Amino acid sequence: MKMQESNFWNNLEKAQEVTSEEKFLNEKLDMYNKLESRINDAEILAHIAEEEEDMSGCKDILSEVEDIENIIDKLKIEILLSGEYDKNNAILNLHVGVGGTDAQDWTEMLLRMYTRWAEKSGYKVETLDILPADDAGIKSVSLRIIGEFAYGYLKAEKGIHRLVRISPFNANGKRQTSFASVEVLPELTKNQDIDIRPEDLRVDTYRSSGAGGQHVNKTESAVRITHIPTGIVVQCQNERSQHYNRETAMLMLKSKLVELKERAHKEKIEDLAGELKDMGWGSQIRSYVFHPYTLVKDHRTGVENGNVSSVMDGEIDNFILAYLRQQAK
Repeated sequence: MKMQESNFWNNLEKAQEVTSEEKFLNEKLDMYNKLESRINDAEILAHIAEEEEDMSGCKDILSEVEDIENIIDKLKIEILLSGEYDKNNAILNLHVGVGGTDAQDWTEMLLRMYTRWAEKSGYKVETLDILPADDAGIKSVSLRIIGEFAYGYLKAEKGIHRLVRISPFNANGKRQTSFASVEVLPELTKNQDIDIRPEDLRVDTYRSSGAGGQHVNKTESAVRITHIPTGIVVQCQNERSQHYNRETAMLMLKSKLVELKERAHKEKIEDLAGELKDMGWGSQIRSYVFHPYTLVKDHRTGVENGNVSSVMDGEIDNFILAYLRQQAK
C-alpha cells in the first residue's frame, strides 16, 4: 500500500513537471506568434506610408520597430540563459555596507529600485525578511522574485553597489560614499531539491523584532537556522507562523548552499566547509553618482546612463542585458 502511495505521488510530480513545461512552451509559442503579427503589421504600415508619401505616421512606426527590436533582443538573451537555475524564481538579499546611516538609506533605495524593476518586468515580489534600521533606511532585506528567468536576469546584479551623493544626513552638506551588497540566489524547484542532514543544522527561535503587533513580538515566531559545516546563517521573522518562517528559512538556506556549491564547483555540500572564508565583498560592480554630476556606470561592461532618476525607478535592463551578453561571449 505504501509503495502504491509513493508511486502515485511520484507520478503526480512528474505530471506536474510536464504540465509546467507544456505551459512554458505554449506561452513562448504564443509570444512568437504575436511578435510575428506585430512585425507583419509594421511592414504593412511602412509600405503604405512609403506609397502614399505620408510621413506623419513614421514616428509611430519607428517606435513600434524599436519596441519589437527590444523584445527580440530579450528573447535572444533568454535563449542564452541555459543554466540549470536560470529559469527559476530568485531570492534577492540586500545588505547594508560601509557608510553608516547613508548606507542604510542606500540599501532601502536599492530595495525600491529592484521592486520597481520586478513589477515592470511582470514579476511578483514577496518580502521574506526585513530588518529596519533604528534611524533611517534598512539594514537588510530578503525578497522572493517570482517569474520565469527571474534568477537568470537578476544574477547580473550580484555584487557591491556604490552610491556617491551629498548626504541628507550630514549637517555640513558633505559628499558621502556608501555601499550595499546584492546577493542573488536561485529558488530551487522540487526536482532540484537537496538533502541536508538534520545534525548539520542548529535551529533557534526568538521573538520578532519587526512590526506586527503584540502576537508577533510576544511569541517566538522568528526562526534562525545555522548550517554548521559552512557557517551559513539564515533567518526569517516576517510571518506570524513559526512553521512558515522555518520553511522559508530552509528555502533560503538551500538556495545559499546551491549557489555556494556552484561557485566553488564542489560535488557535495559537505565539501564546502571553510569555503566561506575566501568569499570577501570584493570591489563594486556599479557606481551611482548623484553629485557632482549624475551618472550610473557599470564597471564590468562600461555601460553608462546619465539619467539617474530613471535607473532608480527600475530602468536597469540595459545594465543586465549588457552583462549577460558579455558572459555569453
